[in-house]
Amino acid sequence: MATIIEMPKLSDTMTEGTLVKWLKKEGDKIATGDVLAEIETDKATMEMQAFDEGILGKIYILAGSKALLGAALGVIVDEGEAIPEAPVPVAAAVSSAGVPTAGAKTTAASRAAASKSNSLATSNGKIKASPLARRIAAGRGVDLRNIAGSGPGGRIVRVDVENAPTGGATGSSAKPVQTIRPVAGPDDTRIPLSGMRTIIAERLFYSKTQIPHFYLNIEVDAGPILSLRAQINAGAEKSGGNKYTVNDFILKAVAGAAAEVPAVNASFDGDSIIHFAKVNLSVAIAVEDGLVTPVIRDAAKKSMLDLSSCVKDLAAKAKNKKLSPDEFVGGTITVSNLGAYGIDNFDAIINPPQAAILSIGAAKKVPVVNAKGEITVGDRMWIGMSCDHRVVDGAVGATYLAALKRLLETPALMLV
Repeated sequence: MATIIEMPKLSDTMTEGTLVKWLKKEGDKIATGDVLAEIETDKATMEMQAFDEGILGKIYILAGSKALLGAALGVIVDEGEAIPEAPVPVAAAVSSAGVPTAGAKTTAASRAAASKSNSLATSNGKIKASPLARRIAAGRGVDLRNIAGSGPGGRIVRVDVENAPTGGATGSSAKPVQTIRPVAGPDDTRIPLSGMRTIIAERLFYSKTQIPHFYLNIEVDAGPILSLRAQINAGAEKSGGNKYTVNDFILKAVAGAAAEVPAVNASFDGDSIIHFAKVNLSVAIAVEDGLVTPVIRDAAKKSMLDLSSCVKDLAAKAKNKKLSPDEFVGGTITVSNLGAYGIDNFDAIINPPQAAILSIGAAKKVPVVNAKGEITVGDRMWIGMSCDHRVVDGAVGATYLAALKRLLETPALMLV
């Protein structure tokens, strides 16, 4: 019996995916668990596995093409079985150029279905629009009901809203909002947005325009951390044990301080604020195409060794595009560390729907004044905290940073 291979939902926010490449070709034998293709979601590139066995009879969607969730990508058939034509919904799949993909036959029936889909964009009471389009429309007072969508299936996308009259009234005399576009020369390179960069753009645009940020910064004596780390790693060198990074100490302290000051481990939810029972630590990791924030769950209950092992494992998976969907969701507070890049001080953008993000600078030797009033050499690092003022007030943020500073400057407290 033929089994249609559909575009799977590989992340909680995914609405479409890009088929990066097929790892099997037509005619190949398929076993349950075989990796069929690589799919780029809004967060990462992930492997798509087979849940049936047979023969890859037909590839409907070619590599490099985008497809909506549930779109038919290919079909697995039994040996000798007739290969079915691509189902009509495959017409919803589009290439990066916005045209139907090869293999997705645009028959009269599929064109009619697409036309019907466009006409139903609002007739069933639910407007089909991207999250970014909705946010821009709300900010500009644009009525989505009066906009014709140019996206797949009549979906309203950003450019549709930007070109619509403000107020959304049909025939309004208001001038369309003009987007300031860059002027590209013949030698410049235009790189289409990947799914990851698109979601980064949408979320950070939302964060900076919809979340009232305020920023706190504190200087920390990094000497105790560096000293303790050197002692532990010297012992590990002899015993073959785990070696720790400065970031391991940072993560332990961030999680521990969040457990002490739970008001920062929270999220704004319309008419209420949610205080999370567990500290699920999102760790910003740079990858080739952007940034991912996998989650260490219940981080405040983990030992330093557990945290060190977790972050090493997540970083390796991120670099090799092996992170699973459940490793992205449920974070309650984020750490972004640019110290390894030589950055002394910065303020990060909040990772929604969280209420706080910590930005960690480099530990550096600087002139300091000691308890005797003498100028000497010390190790210092700056830590920034970006807060959602709907959830975290200045005094709460300051209390949290004081707890964080205490743990970092007396790191032995984190080992008991």
